[in-house]
Amino acid sequence: MIYISLFTVAFMVATIIPFGSEAYFITLLSLGKYNNFLLLIAASVGNVLGSVFNWICGFYANYFIKKSWFPINNKMIDKGNMLFNRYGKWSLLLSWVPFIGDPITFVAGTLRYPIIPFLVLVCIGKVGRYLIIYLSIIWAINIF
Repeated sequence: MIYISLFTVAFMVATIIPFGSEAYFITLLSLGKYNNFLLLIAASVGNVLGSVFNWICGFYANYFIKKSWFPINNKMIDKGNMLFNRYGKWSLLLSWVPFIGDPITFVAGTLRYPIIPFLVLVCIGKVGRYLIIYLSIIWAINIF
């Protein structure tokens, strides 16, 4: 059950919902009650799938952009597109960064960036972040 809760928190963090999963992940690792590798997998998969959700939302947002009731206006989309076009696909490596990662993955969807390269770059960024946290905590636990 704890793995599902970590997965859920990591998924929600990767969407527009503002809170962090790192503290929860670190706490669970520090307790030593759970399989550390499964914690790493649950956090990583949840976070990557949250970014895929953003990509899907961006992909289908193009159908609604011209509607008066749609909450995101063309100016916001144009600014996101400009940033993505300026820094290209490599900006997806920053998908783990708070406040900028979620919009980057959303814009990738609006631009119809292919899902396979999207997944590769997002996985490198997001799994890399959790792996660094994981190794740091395991190292700290072994030292202290």
